[in-house]
Amino acid sequence: MIREGLRDAVSLLRAADPAVLDAAIRSVWVSAVAVGLASLLGISGGLLLARKAIPGRRLIVLLARVGMSVPTVLIGLVCFAMLSRRGPLGSLELLYTNSAIIVGEFCLALPIIVTLTHAAISRLDARIAETALTLGAGTLKRGLTYLNETRLAIVLAVLTAFSRCFTELGIAMMVGGNLPGRTRTLTTATALETSRGEFARGIAMCLILLLIALLITAGTAWLNRNAEREVT
Repeated sequence: MIREGLRDAVSLLRAADPAVLDAAIRSVWVSAVAVGLASLLGISGGLLLARKAIPGRRLIVLLARVGMSVPTVLIGLVCFAMLSRRGPLGSLELLYTNSAIIVGEFCLALPIIVTLTHAAISRLDARIAETALTLGAGTLKRGLTYLNETRLAIVLAVLTAFSRCFTELGIAMMVGGNLPGRTRTLTTATALETSRGEFARGIAMCLILLLIALLITAGTAWLNRNAEREVT
């Protein structure tokens, strides 16, 4: 069964099966938008937490670390409660739309980026900040210096968040609804097609997930190698 499924899956990919391509394209752009928005807030938030003694900083950092391990179904449940008609954001009518998936994946990616950015900047050599102050760098200039010194770690944080969002199932299923041609992603489509006995189509979608995961892993390894070279 597995051998035949793999053979049929390759045929579907070669034929550019519309259902497979539609789910793949939606998975990529939804995750990219969610991670992009989370990066804007998460990188600046991680920088702020690492360099400013703001009230409740330790609690915020702790909550961000806890948020990294929260199950996606729990995030999906909270987002569903917030976006449902009886929820506080029900008037926006976002439930069962791509926007709802983006909101959920944003909540998934944000603590990852905040935590990893904060950790990277906190480990910076204290002499970097002292040198920047000596040269008369302002707050913005110093912040850009910190980000430049930790750019590889921050890119790795963003890639990690994208990988987690791209392969998650709970959020997309609960707030997206797995609607064909509208909110169906690779993970939700794989679960549906497999349950319907469409094993080949499920494998085809898994192969795309595996390919994207391999690309992210290869990019991460390449960045790590460059970081090691810079250190040596």
